[in-house]
Amino acid sequence: MADFYINVFLDDEKTKKIEDAGLADHITEIDGKKAIQVDMTKKEKKKLVKGFTDLTFDEANACVLPEDGENTLLDILSQTQTIDCMKVAIIKLYNPLAGRGISGRGSGGR
Repeated sequence: MADFYINVFLDDEKTKKIEDAGLADHITEIDGKKAIQVDMTKKEKKKLVKGFTDLTFDEANACVLPEDGENTLLDILSQTQTIDCMKVAIIKLYNPLAGRGISGRGSGGR
């Protein structure tokens, strides 16, 4: 059982993408809508919160990514054909240098 989840709510196009990836058996219903839940650890959650500062979690420890992050995650799901993909996804979703200026740490102030 995972500590935290990302809920990806599915419309017809996203559902087709998930079904084509062979993940149709992972589609569930959350609040009356079709969705797929991707597990993540506390460490991955911490990185996502740094990358998406407005990310909020509900009482079930689940969040919904902004549209660009959700699209990236859907692409990864369809490529890897598994919902156990956060180790790969976190690399694309989390940018540790986001918001840092060009004269950030390690540049010698140049």
